[in-house]
Amino acid sequence: MEDLLNEVFFLFQRLNWLSVVDLLLVTLVFYAILMLVRDTQAAVLLRGVFLLIILVAVLTSLVDLPAFSWLITTTMPALLFAIPVVFAPEIRRGLERLGRAGSDAAPLFRARSAELTDRTIKAVVSAAARLSARQHGALIILQRNESLSDYVNTGVRMDARITPEVLLQVFYPNTPLHDGAVIIADNMIVAAACVMPLSSSGILNRSPERQMGLRHRAALGISEASDAIALVVSEETGSISIAHDGHIIRRLDSERLENVLMAFFGPGEPAGRFDFFGRIHRWFDGSHHAED
Repeated sequence: MEDLLNEVFFLFQRLNWLSVVDLLLVTLVFYAILMLVRDTQAAVLLRGVFLLIILVAVLTSLVDLPAFSWLITTTMPALLFAIPVVFAPEIRRGLERLGRAGSDAAPLFRARSAELTDRTIKAVVSAAARLSARQHGALIILQRNESLSDYVNTGVRMDARITPEVLLQVFYPNTPLHDGAVIIADNMIVAAACVMPLSSSGILNRSPERQMGLRHRAALGISEASDAIALVVSEETGSISIAHDGHIIRRLDSERLENVLMAFFGPGEPAGRFDFFGRIHRWFDGSHHAED
């Protein structure tokens, strides 16, 4: 222990500004990794890996264990190669976010006039309110900058004009298209009955989110895999929710839902990815905070 303390003091004596920058960069890397896996199943796994590394370091430094040290030295390269395999989904999601960070998302509604944009948003809000009142479950995906063509191909192509009546008919219980998601792009209902990826987020494992059904999990899943906005109407409670960037705002009424959509797609509002909650709070006070 005395030798360890002497080494620590020796390191502090050699510390300079370049060393501080070096340490800050390493800290930033670890912080980015932790933020990347936060609220995912990988966070638990990463915690176990860290504890194992600390335990191994303590054992090999304080106690003379030649055979154990040889085993760790021999297997460490294999473990390093296994890390990208274990954390592949989180690494992929992080690289996708990094790639999107430098570009401003294009507006969903490339309409010929502001009136058309407003009319489209009002149609979606009206349909959501009427579906909520009837407790008809619905999942509506609003495409933004990233193409959702891969998910469109899993459903039934429609290319229909957006009206509340069409959306009500699509999500009427036991109809052929009610089970799945509607994808909206360029002021059109592009497809219905589309299959969305389910969320792997740990948010759903905590109360009250564990009570969410597949529609909410799919909404979170597509928001994690793309920059799309997912609107969900609960079949059990009629509650309206919106998911974006792996977060969800629940229990929205019609007025707040319209404000949220206008904040993303209204005239003069950039559709960036990272200022979601700040933009929402500018539109209305006392909103329901996203469940973390």
